Amino acid sequence: MNIGFEAKRIFHNKTGLGNYSRDLVRLLSQYYPENHYYLYNPKRSNDNLFEANRTNVFEKKPQSPFYKKFYNLWRQKGVVKDLTKDGITIFHGLSGEIPSGLNHANIKSVVTIHDLIFVKFPNLYSFFDRKIHFYKFNKAAHQADVVIAISEQTKDDIVEFLKIDPEKIKVIYQGCHAIFKKVFTESDKKKIVSKYNLPKEFILNVGTIETRKNILLAVKTLHNINTCLVIVGKETDYAIEVKSYIKKHNLEHKVIFLKGLTLEELAILYQQAKIFVYPSLYEGFGIPIIEALYSKTPVITTQGGVFPEAGGPNSVYIDPTNVLDLEKAIQKLLVDKEFRENMIQKGFEFVQKFNDEVIANKIIAIYKSLDN
Repeated sequence: MNIGFEAKRIFHNKTGLGNYSRDLVRLLSQYYPENHYYLYNPKRSNDNLFEANRTNVFEKKPQSPFYKKFYNLWRQKGVVKDLTKDGITIFHGLSGEIPSGLNHANIKSVVTIHDLIFVKFPNLYSFFDRKIHFYKFNKAAHQADVVIAISEQTKDDIVEFLKIDPEKIKVIYQGCHAIFKKVFTESDKKKIVSKYNLPKEFILNVGTIETRKNILLAVKTLHNINTCLVIVGKETDYAIEVKSYIKKHNLEHKVIFLKGLTLEELAILYQQAKIFVYPSLYEGFGIPIIEALYSKTPVITTQGGVFPEAGGPNSVYIDPTNVLDLEKAIQKLLVDKEFRENMIQKGFEFVQKFNDEVIANKIIAIYKSLDN
């Protein structure tokens, strides 16, 4: 099969959607090397985030001067001529979008929708961003032959808000980068501890520091817990609020902010952490949760929503509005070694359902069903 991908995120997004897209192409090319995978990148990237192997993965950019200049028009419609020329039979929009005109070109289409946060939490988006996101996602979901939701939670949201037939939606979970499955040595861990001046014991949070991620809840538990919280992620205006609280309550010695880590450094950090805390209010899935489980680090996260899908039956779930609830959960894990070890073992067994081969097989099954 010749399969095309909307590849903007692959080449231009360092985190979430970019990681999902890169991992998906990587595992498909590895487990199903007989296919050809074409990545349609609208413009040159300043960062070398992904290297097409030119054996079964090929990067494609707009060729005409017009589309080189108006690359967004190319993404939205002009790319279809290139797809036809390249013999593409299936096109996969990896982040909620597909170009117009695929049906007329007799090209089957799949779109992955990660979440509808802009509908669930409209206050986090501007009026125009909400309208644009809704238009693109709604159009793609209705025009695509198959919609992939990355969780049952996202599927329910697509049915409710976009009015899509549930039979058209397939739930295929996300995986995570192979680096989080690697076992690092004590020497590796000591180097990271030394480089970033970390304490011997700490709890960890990973993700953009924004309102929805709710990390201030974890900060507030530090009044009564003798531990350190390491927060890794890009800062938004919400980080100002968090840092202001930390300063006001003299908690600076208990909180460390890190950013710009390599993937290997982040993976080592997960394995060194005593507990992973993730009190987010809403996620489409929550990749950091499975990164932690692969790292054999016990997880405390939010009850309800998508979180039990990612965390499994042996993570600890708390009310994301209740500081005392989170505080008690952290305290129990810090002092109850047997409870911790059981969580680690059961969590590692559960997370195997997100392995690359499982995901690759499910994606290819969808492609084959459309290629008949």
